[in-house]
Amino acid sequence: MFLNNYHQLKIKEIYVLVLLILFSVIVRIPVILMYGDTGLEHEWALLVNNLIEHGKLVYEIFDDGFLLPNLWMPPLYAYYLYCFSFFNLGDQNYILLILSSQILLASISVAVFYKINELFFSQKLSFYSSLLFSILPLHVFASSQISSVSLQIFLMILFFYFFFQLVKKKNFSSIAFFSFLAGLSILLRGEFRIIFVISILYLFIFFKIPIKKILLILLITLVTVSPYIIRNFIIFGKITIVETAGYNLWKGNHPHALENSRVEGSEMVNENLKKLNDAIPRDKFYRINRDKLFFDQAIKNIMEKPIEYIIFSLKKAISFQFIIMDSMDPRYWNPLHYLPTLLLGITSLIGLVLSDKKSYKFNYLILIFFVIIIIFSMVSILPRYKLVILPLQIIFTNVLIERIVKRFLPQRENN
Repeated sequence: MFLNNYHQLKIKEIYVLVLLILFSVIVRIPVILMYGDTGLEHEWALLVNNLIEHGKLVYEIFDDGFLLPNLWMPPLYAYYLYCFSFFNLGDQNYILLILSSQILLASISVAVFYKINELFFSQKLSFYSSLLFSILPLHVFASSQISSVSLQIFLMILFFYFFFQLVKKKNFSSIAFFSFLAGLSILLRGEFRIIFVISILYLFIFFKIPIKKILLILLITLVTVSPYIIRNFIIFGKITIVETAGYNLWKGNHPHALENSRVEGSEMVNENLKKLNDAIPRDKFYRINRDKLFFDQAIKNIMEKPIEYIIFSLKKAISFQFIIMDSMDPRYWNPLHYLPTLLLGITSLIGLVLSDKKSYKFNYLILIFFVIIIIFSMVSILPRYKLVILPLQIIFTNVLIERIVKRFLPQRENN
């Protein structure tokens, strides 16, 4: 009897997961056909074309023909795009294949998101909240764009899933998957290094993961990122993944952005800074020296008007949680986008306050949520960055829904 019930539950779960994946795929296909990108642009075009033509991860080529080794963009998404070039398809089919792969990743992430929700909520609530995650316009639209955010959300949700699997099982397979995903995420987004360090400390302090297993996590993660670190050490003599922290800090903290009350940042308008930037030697250390210049300028800006920049950061944090009130992108103000985003911002905050603060698992998600908001409040915020916290906002909203159901459903049954 027990085995029969177990098999029935497993079959039902597989059915639910397949249904979520198929539904997510079907929802995204027409969006790609109508609004999908038709080619590589900006930094991705530079990186992929240079990989194809020169066989090197080069960000730009100077006038004298010098190939500047990439330190500007984390390498994973560039290599992800490059891999599809081996199919030797025409430009249109090449882009369509990339976007199709992103549909698949997004759809799988919805199924994994369901499994994460099951750790905290009923199957029914987990299912409907996963459907919501699947159809949120920002999540649907992300699959249609040549942007690392689709891969980022896929890896982040898997990272959370295996974090909880590691806590539950503490076996080698969960450690290996968790560590490998951490390494890939570090190679995809520079700020993930902070999330990884906090996660490791949390595992050690609150879940009492033995130090040997913590060291194993660090080892596997290091092995995952080591090829690119070795590459950078050979070229630059420095252990690094990317050199963009200074520029990103400046972009979110400079007078023009402050005066115009924008959260998206703006162009360089300081003439002295332009001259200093133009004077940087065009050699392999160009990106390192340039980032240092912007870091120093950002710190100088903040120190000159600390109160103003603190208020500005708070405004960006609020915008990140709710909506960007002064966004200049007309597409942002589509009601199908900003209304669900605003509603989730409100309900998730209420759910966060109502959540069980004795749960180490839930407190971990809350901690990561605030860390992400703090990170992005220090830089400039683009609308697509919001997608990073949407899964967490849905989980916090589920807390509110669960409270409402528990309070009012028994009264309905009695009546």
